[in-house]
Amino acid sequence: MTLLETIVPVAATGMFSWAWLMIAIPALAAALLLLGGKALDKVGPTLAVGAVWASFAIGLALFVSLLGSPVEARAVSVPLYEWISTGQWTITAGLLVDTLSILFVLLITGVGGLIHVYSLGYMAHDERKRRFFAFLNLFVAAMLVLVLADNYLVLFVGWEGVGLASYLLIGFWQHKPSAAAAAKKAFVMNRVGDLGMTMAVMAMLALFGSSAFTAVNHGIGQADQFWATLIGLLLLLGACGKSAQVPLQAWLLDAMEGPTPVSALIHAATMVTAGVYLVVRSHAIFELSSAASTAVVVVGTVTLLAGAWIGTSKDDIKKVLAGSTMSQIGYMMLAAGIGPAGYAFAIFHLLTHGFFKANMFLGAGSVMHGMEDDVNMRHYGALRKLMPWTFLTFAMGYLAIIGFPLTSGFFSKDHIIEAAFEHSTLVGSLALLGAGITAFYMTRLMLMTFFGEKRWLDGVHPHESPRVMTVPLVILAVLSIVAGAVMNGWIQGWLEPATGAHPHEVSWLPTPIGWATMAVVAAGVLVGWLVFGRKPIPTTAPATVNPLTIAGRNDLFGDAVNNTLVVQPTMMLADGAVGVDQRVIDAGADGLATMFTNLSNRGRRLQSGQVRRYALGLVAGVLLVGVLMILSQLA
Repeated sequence: MTLLETIVPVAATGMFSWAWLMIAIPALAAALLLLGGKALDKVGPTLAVGAVWASFAIGLALFVSLLGSPVEARAVSVPLYEWISTGQWTITAGLLVDTLSILFVLLITGVGGLIHVYSLGYMAHDERKRRFFAFLNLFVAAMLVLVLADNYLVLFVGWEGVGLASYLLIGFWQHKPSAAAAAKKAFVMNRVGDLGMTMAVMAMLALFGSSAFTAVNHGIGQADQFWATLIGLLLLLGACGKSAQVPLQAWLLDAMEGPTPVSALIHAATMVTAGVYLVVRSHAIFELSSAASTAVVVVGTVTLLAGAWIGTSKDDIKKVLAGSTMSQIGYMMLAAGIGPAGYAFAIFHLLTHGFFKANMFLGAGSVMHGMEDDVNMRHYGALRKLMPWTFLTFAMGYLAIIGFPLTSGFFSKDHIIEAAFEHSTLVGSLALLGAGITAFYMTRLMLMTFFGEKRWLDGVHPHESPRVMTVPLVILAVLSIVAGAVMNGWIQGWLEPATGAHPHEVSWLPTPIGWATMAVVAAGVLVGWLVFGRKPIPTTAPATVNPLTIAGRNDLFGDAVNNTLVVQPTMMLADGAVGVDQRVIDAGADGLATMFTNLSNRGRRLQSGQVRRYALGLVAGVLLVGVLMILSQLA
């Protein structure tokens, strides 16, 4: 039983009544930039940056207000208007500002704001930058709708808005066929997950007459076990789509075709975090179904290993980080599936990951900026002296993601591994293995990019990025190091009203599992150095590699599996439907048309168009009628 089931969110008063402005400001800015035309080309990007920071300022004020409120008052309902009223359903569009949603607001607008600032430099010479910033604002507004909604139907509006914005941004450079194809792929694969979301919301409306979180949390306890499991699995399907979890992960690596700030926004602050948010927000459902919660654990565990595997095999710096995102989101899903013991740790790691992954994606963009947009790490090397700020900030993100002691990742990911061992020795061991692989592929990335001998292509002159790009990197790097220590322990108590999970004491010193984790991480770093740090890196990938590397380079054959299991059967079904249409439906219609055409042709012969023949026929008819009348009289 959670506090949200027993305590009705208090009505909004004071500044909480204006919470909707956090969504409205970036949404309005996006509309102005899209509709304002060339007159806003110069001021448009600055307007977009200001809009996001305005939302952050409001969110920060609401966070401080919640921080000073008693625990029972840390869930505030902000009704907006009556959206749907038909039959027995009355659905109000409203917001819920609570301890869970406000953390996401700060992440989305804070990290999103830094990405906006960075984009001022990264997109400075793009002719369509006004439209780019409009799409960024739209992305932020949609994600805020998703996390601030007080019911699943409004959440679904934000869910679809995020899908639209991701499509627009991934395919922003649509003159590149690969970018256009990647955008379509992301859009279509997410529709599969959205089908699960749609059916889950329909089930809620049918069972409970409402999609409000409070109504669903209260009603699910009286529902049949079958429905709790079905709704949980449908929600998990939606989460797999948005968070690129197995089996709906294949779109994420292709999404790197978008501008690098888009990759940072998707991977750190917005889209891929939505699935984790959904599972934690729906904890009341998953706690009643061991099958659904176990499915979350399995999906998270498989994905954390699959993403790490892919990360070991890619030479594209952005795709290494994309595989890393899959893996780290897998850790979060694993923690969320464990139940009350893992909810806070899932969100804890989500927040720290938002800092260090945004740092590294923007750092990768800075490297690309200095390397003429080359993404191949085999063409890098020895960049640490020419790009010192990029190197130092990226190094802090590297230390955080591998879990170096006292960095953010050290606290957040180690807690998940410990909780995994408490849940299951097998799951804990696999999570520990993932930590070692993470250390290996991230060490590989660092060595190939910043160390060794230079391997630059002719005409490339590496240089440091401008301050508008490096200042956000510095801020994110600092957060990558200190945020874990700041939130460690505190975040459990803070999230208790939203998750109902009573906090338990966490250690600031390594536990036996913590020592084991550090040993495995050190082994991963050592292996990475032995393989990539002691000898020159070839500028072209070796043609003969082991099967594991081949599988990783091909994204574990995800596209081939999808093509075999989904695309080809769907095409065959479509071809069959076309055949039925042509041979049965069209043939039937054409047959009727042919029959009436033949009858018309035969009937047409009865009319010659000659007036004298018509007159002769008329006279003959009159005479025939006269004869018949005479004969009838004689009879």
